[in-house]
Amino acid sequence: MNTLQLMVIATGGAAVLAMGFGAFFGPNPGKESARRLQALRFRHSENATDKVEAQMKKAVAARKPSAHVVAGSGSRAEALALRLHRTGMNWSMMQYIYGSAGLALFVTALVFMKTGIPIASLLVGVVIGGGLPHMAVNYMIKRRIGAFTSKFPDAIELLVRGLRSGLPVTETLGIVSSEVPGPVGEEFKMVTERIRIGKTMEDSLQDTADRLGTPEFQFFCITLAIQRETGGNLAETLSNLADVLRKRAQMKLKIRAMSSESKASAYIVGALPFVVFGLIWWINPGYIQKFFEDERLMVAGLFGLVWMSIGAFIMAKMVSFEI
Repeated sequence: MNTLQLMVIATGGAAVLAMGFGAFFGPNPGKESARRLQALRFRHSENATDKVEAQMKKAVAARKPSAHVVAGSGSRAEALALRLHRTGMNWSMMQYIYGSAGLALFVTALVFMKTGIPIASLLVGVVIGGGLPHMAVNYMIKRRIGAFTSKFPDAIELLVRGLRSGLPVTETLGIVSSEVPGPVGEEFKMVTERIRIGKTMEDSLQDTADRLGTPEFQFFCITLAIQRETGGNLAETLSNLADVLRKRAQMKLKIRAMSSESKASAYIVGALPFVVFGLIWWINPGYIQKFFEDERLMVAGLFGLVWMSIGAFIMAKMVSFEI
């Protein structure tokens, strides 16, 4: 059994695991039944609360046409460009591709000089060259989204003060773009620029919501859409939204503090085998060299990686909470 056959077996095993995950973790029949019962309640209930909630749902459904296309869903190139834009850096796709390819070639050459095995060196280079930039982009996106979320309630409060002083919504958006620093000011500046060139405020906000992909900004867009459909005091509604977003951020911090110990344990348990493997390889390369020569050890190593991946996935789900 050569290395190509082992790679085919590993790919087949990964495909089987993915299909099993999709088969056993599909849509929940209980949730679907509850959703249908709730829709039936909204349709036939005479309660005033149910009627108001049904009207709000209709307003939310009417604010976006059925042919709306989610940003980044057209192609992989569009999705990559969207991810690079979310980092807040002026990176182009070609710079990202050239950087990933250069890192992959450098790691491949370094591993080949150490081991002398071309296939394993190429595999390690491709994994690191494709994975490390992806992780770096994810980190920068999370950092920018975190900065945006932390300042967003302050921006909404500034909008509330502008509305209570008698300014129109478009003018208050311009004030937010100039007064609030960081990602919030940058995104609101792009919204005001779109409005100036003729786009509607709703479409401009929806474009920003699609690019950011944060529920907080989606709440903001839905609030404006509901107020436009049903009327009411916009300043009071936005003030309540700012209070909800602050409480949501506090709950996130509380959950992060409570799950920090479990996350640290998961990181240590998941990284320990790879750290030990790397240290032994660095100290005594001949002892680890058999994992790249003996077919039995190669198969055992591949199965070990598969089970380690399953364990890491389960631990990540155990310490991940949605708010």
